[in-house]
Amino acid sequence: MQKIDIKIEGMTCASCVGRVEKKLKSNEYISEVSVNLATEKGQVLYNESKVKAEDIISLVKDAGYEAYFVTMNSSQTFQENKEKKLKSERNILIFSSVLTIPLVIPMFFMLFGVNFHINGWVQLLLATPVQFYIGARFYRSAWGALKNKSGNMELLVAIGTSAAYFLSLYLVLKNLEHLHHKTVHLYFESSSVIITLILLGKYMESKAKMQTTEAIRALQKLRPETANIENKSGEVVEKKINEISVGEIVVIKSGERVPLDAEIVDGETEIDESMVTGESIPVSKKVGDGIIGGSINADGVIKAKVSTIGAETVLSKIIRLVEEAQAEKAPIQRIVDRVSFYFVPIVVVIAIITFCLTFLLQSNVEAAILNAVAVLVIACPCALGLATPTSIMVGTGQAAKSGILIKNSEALELAHSINVLAFDKTGTLTEGKPVVNEIEYFDKNSEFINSLLLSIQSNSEHPLGKALVKYLEQKGVRKIEVSGIKTLRGKGIEAIVKDEKYLIANKKALTGKKLPEDIENFIKEKEKSGETVSLLIEDSGNKVLCAFSFIDKLKDNSKQAIQEIKQLDVKPILISGDNKGSVTKVASELQIEEFYYEVLPEEKSEVIKELKKKYKIVSMVGDGVNDAPALALSDVGFAMSTGTDVAMHSAEITLMRGNPLLIPDAISISNATYSKIKQNLFWAFFYNIVGIPLAALGFLNPMIAGGTMALSSVSVLSNSLLLKRWKPKSGGRS
Repeated sequence: MQKIDIKIEGMTCASCVGRVEKKLKSNEYISEVSVNLATEKGQVLYNESKVKAEDIISLVKDAGYEAYFVTMNSSQTFQENKEKKLKSERNILIFSSVLTIPLVIPMFFMLFGVNFHINGWVQLLLATPVQFYIGARFYRSAWGALKNKSGNMELLVAIGTSAAYFLSLYLVLKNLEHLHHKTVHLYFESSSVIITLILLGKYMESKAKMQTTEAIRALQKLRPETANIENKSGEVVEKKINEISVGEIVVIKSGERVPLDAEIVDGETEIDESMVTGESIPVSKKVGDGIIGGSINADGVIKAKVSTIGAETVLSKIIRLVEEAQAEKAPIQRIVDRVSFYFVPIVVVIAIITFCLTFLLQSNVEAAILNAVAVLVIACPCALGLATPTSIMVGTGQAAKSGILIKNSEALELAHSINVLAFDKTGTLTEGKPVVNEIEYFDKNSEFINSLLLSIQSNSEHPLGKALVKYLEQKGVRKIEVSGIKTLRGKGIEAIVKDEKYLIANKKALTGKKLPEDIENFIKEKEKSGETVSLLIEDSGNKVLCAFSFIDKLKDNSKQAIQEIKQLDVKPILISGDNKGSVTKVASELQIEEFYYEVLPEEKSEVIKELKKKYKIVSMVGDGVNDAPALALSDVGFAMSTGTDVAMHSAEITLMRGNPLLIPDAISISNATYSKIKQNLFWAFFYNIVGIPLAALGFLNPMIAGGTMALSSVSVLSNSLLLKRWKPKSGGRS
């Protein structure tokens, strides 16, 4: 199966979304379709052996819309096209206003008791270009909807304004003899004002939509177009970013942006990563440290070797994640789309009933037509279609600015209702940088033991292994030859030296064996003080040669993060593979009542399963490979970007810094976004539930109805943009 992103032009309401999705799903080889009105994009999952990508574009065009493929470099082009389209919309709006204002002037003077009218032929001359030239877009879109046996907002506008226009034309032709000396009440101003107000609403909507994608545009602007490259002869030359290869040396001066992900090979500096990670304080970097493309070199000249290019850079991945989250349809939006699909046909039926009943009760065809027109033009499927995606776009954008990457809209929607948050300990709540506190030898040959420990652990990626290697290297210990190195999942690592097998593991590896009193006392004493203990075991005699303990400090803001999570009515739980003493101490310091210790990697997912039986929505926070199954199983997985790629791929939300305060921030932005979605949907339904009956009963003039319809979409968008006021508590950039 293949997934592609497409740009769709011409959609104006939720009914359009339903029409495109229905057309694409009519092909049996297209399995999934998600179309977003706010971003004007669609994601399509299809069988590439049966369907060509070009066929998907053709299907969208058959539905009456324009479609293009989205590529990595197309965002800038789309943005330029949007800006051109906005200028064009503004010019058309001005032209429409110039033709419409003269039609409205008599109504304005009537407020002051001054009665005069514009000649019927002049009214016809002004209204006709508004109806058929400026309003042609409504007819084209309406015809496309009818061809596909569906309806949309344009169909309602086209029927409504046409009814007002042709009623006026009929009255002009009926009263030809009296037009010059008798006032004939016409309704050209209604059709023209409705079209102009809707154009005004659409223009304001387009401007507001551009603001909802501000976060993406800000991230895209972080990419420099060129970089200074040091060639083999030592000369520094300027080169375009897309021409740079992995391994090339870039020279970055103070104040310049880092062009691509790289590793410093010369110089020291401080890097401002605020635009990428949300961290407001510059980070010190030296030779060997990685730097992120898009960040700013705040101090001094450095040279760095390019490590990743193109779509694989951190910045490209962030942009892709945010775009995917904004493009995906939230669960609540699917319900709204189903309502919107039937919305237009229901409104047309209500308008017909309104016409019939008004005519029967009042015997006035003009009043009947005007009431039906008011029903048609006040109905607003646009607001329904924009209520959810605009909130999600602003919410995910604000989160990304603060270093919270939300992979999909479902995670954003679910995060607000989390009941339980299960934490891994090491690297999540603690620094994840353990240091050796003490080594106790139970064999006289300490020099051999140290060499053995260094040689075996040099092959380990485990944080404890790295800490031990660093400790021994600082003491000048030398390596010896080892073979048969094997990692024992959840237990430790083994190796063979001179035909003898040795194991570095925790005490679980010594099942069924009673330890000597001195070893047992060492382990108990260290675990009681919250330290982690490992053993070096000689396999043949099951003999402990030495024991060594590690300490891992809590992160500075872990306590505050747990307190804030509790204030959000979320229960924190600790799950760790560490010993009872170490886990109990951390749980006590952080005031976490429920905790699990000595949990093997495969057992973590079992704990999550049990928690899901007890609680409704269970989330997991982790950073390591061993957390990946539990992260994938939880309802909402949080991964620290300071951890492994596997953990980040398994989680729905990635925290770009190791700051635990980002977790309550993520829940907070989810709460804020979901509140906006509910508010928007309330107003969208309120407009229609209240407005349609008022229009049907004749309490709303068609012009007021058209203005109300235009304002409904703008108010929903404006309410979504209020999310920009959300501020993170993590100390990141808001």
